[in-house]
Amino acid sequence: MASSFRDILEFFARVGIYDVVLPFLLVFTIVFAILEKTRVFGTEKTKDGEYTKKNLNSMAAFVIAFLVVASSRLVAVINQTMANMVLLLMLSVCFLILIGSFMKETKEGIFLEGFYKHAFMAIMFVGIVVIFLHALGWLDKIFNFLVGYYDSTLVGSIILMGIIVGFMWFITKEYKPSKA
Repeated sequence: MASSFRDILEFFARVGIYDVVLPFLLVFTIVFAILEKTRVFGTEKTKDGEYTKKNLNSMAAFVIAFLVVASSRLVAVINQTMANMVLLLMLSVCFLILIGSFMKETKEGIFLEGFYKHAFMAIMFVGIVVIFLHALGWLDKIFNFLVGYYDSTLVGSIILMGIIVGFMWFITKEYKPSKA
């Protein structure tokens, strides 16, 4: 027996909340925020100060959001990407909970510093890129290409070039004295 809440969610799906309304609101909000922040359309000067042209920003965001929703392929990519990004976010929260269980509690909370901060950011960036490539359907094509054209000489050459570049970076980077 299905619950009333499940029926409500299925009704929302039939009405188009997940395929039209939510992607529209997401794209509109992100585009509007970017236009407001970058001030692409300029500003209006009034006696109270300088304000962005909200009417132009909102109209452009509205049109872009409608164009995105009109493409079912873009909506599918957005839905799949957002679902996977939420999973990645949950994994990062779980990771931080595990780190926090071994840290001393302070007023500021627990934050990653130094190498761990940059490593965690790199892992999250790679995760988002992989999620996006998978949502576009390119990840399978890339994997099949790599499997089809695998050559140990090529892989060895890439690894050697990586070692050389890493060594050059290590030698040429500037050392900053620590502030103690």
